[in-house]
Amino acid sequence: MDVTIEGSNIRISDELEQYTLRKLDRLDRYLPRIRIVEVDLSHEHTRRGSDRVSAQITLRHDRGAILRAEEKAEGEIRIAIDGAVDKLYRQIQRFKGKRKRRGRDRFVASAEELSLAEDIPDVSDFQFDFANADEEQSGLPIARRKDVELNPMSELEAIDQMELLEEDFFMFFNAETQIINVLYRRRKGDYGLLVPITP
Repeated sequence: MDVTIEGSNIRISDELEQYTLRKLDRLDRYLPRIRIVEVDLSHEHTRRGSDRVSAQITLRHDRGAILRAEEKAEGEIRIAIDGAVDKLYRQIQRFKGKRKRRGRDRFVASAEELSLAEDIPDVSDFQFDFANADEEQSGLPIARRKDVELNPMSELEAIDQMELLEEDFFMFFNAETQIINVLYRRRKGDYGLLVPITP
């Protein structure tokens, strides 16, 4: 399990790095074959005078599944790390509880992985409905499909188009890189760009 820890407006001290690694140490016991764990820690000052911290943990499984958890807190970064790890435990539990649908098992834990995995520790605020988790759904949970015409454009043109459409995301064919990108609006009000890569 390859772990990377990055910080935005926060210094990643050896003590903070060791604390984070200790909290993540058991993840591969609960879900074997985790390939990469990325931790993004951030700190920002608010207008109210209190400091807000956040921890986002992204887990990439060997077969391509991605689990992500984020927790925000005021003041202490360790509180945000603890909250994000607890949320990740719940996501791992959901991942392990999913059933195979239509031959797609990329995002479903295999029987071998389940036999190697330990039980998730008890989390008091866990609200997942296990009673109905094994019910087979009649179809995919996709409510709508839409054809998208992808015209070549620059990233700035894509921003303009997204603003015209008053959307929070926009898929387009990047004229410069010759690949499909997804532009999205971040919580801070600026933009992010998803660029596909082949593993």
